[in-house]
Amino acid sequence: MILDAAGWTALLLSLKVAITATFLSLPFAIWLAWVLARKEFVGKAWVSACVHLPLVLPPVVTGYLLLIAFGRNGVLGRFLYDVFGITLAFRWTGAALAAAIMAFPLMVRAIRLAIEAVNPRLEEAAATLGAPNWAVFARVTLPLAAPGVLAGTVMGFAKAMGEFGATITFVANIPGQTQTLPSAIYALLQIPGQEGPAAALVIWALIISVSAVFVSEWLARRMAKRIGASHGL
Repeated sequence: MILDAAGWTALLLSLKVAITATFLSLPFAIWLAWVLARKEFVGKAWVSACVHLPLVLPPVVTGYLLLIAFGRNGVLGRFLYDVFGITLAFRWTGAALAAAIMAFPLMVRAIRLAIEAVNPRLEEAAATLGAPNWAVFARVTLPLAAPGVLAGTVMGFAKAMGEFGATITFVANIPGQTQTLPSAIYALLQIPGQEGPAAALVIWALIISVSAVFVSEWLARRMAKRIGASHGL
């Protein structure tokens, strides 16, 4: 369970990538989940299918598409570099982007189900009292869907921590720069006699994942009790 310097670097980079990916994706996931749960529009099924596409595509394909789009010579990659001086390919920020895209569908699905479970009549009642749409969402919908939002956040974080295929395709496996926890484990397993360091990284991955699940369950129960108490349940 004791890690060397390279192991700690990979672990800390994975946490950095996962946290960045999760919290940058969360506002968009909440907004899109609300749109899919509460709005009817032409092409809704196509939007939902596109959102879930990373779940059914091989991760390597997603990483290749990211490399084409955000590579230095890609349309978006060239624009970001020429205008803002930002390079994503073969950088930790690119790993965060890849992890965010792979985690996004899980977040949207969990949050959408939570919003759909909220009684629309409560939102209508708040609207009839003169509350604007943003206030109805912020004060009624979002608090009632909070356990689902939390579950989606944890699922997104766990997926981002464990993302491998899209990440290694888009940003490679550069020690100290883009080598995340899964990439480090994979690299160690290719070297004879490195099973011990690989096992240590696996144990740390299990510790982080299990801790995240337990914390989310605890917070979800507290939120559910608070919501029940506020509604006299």
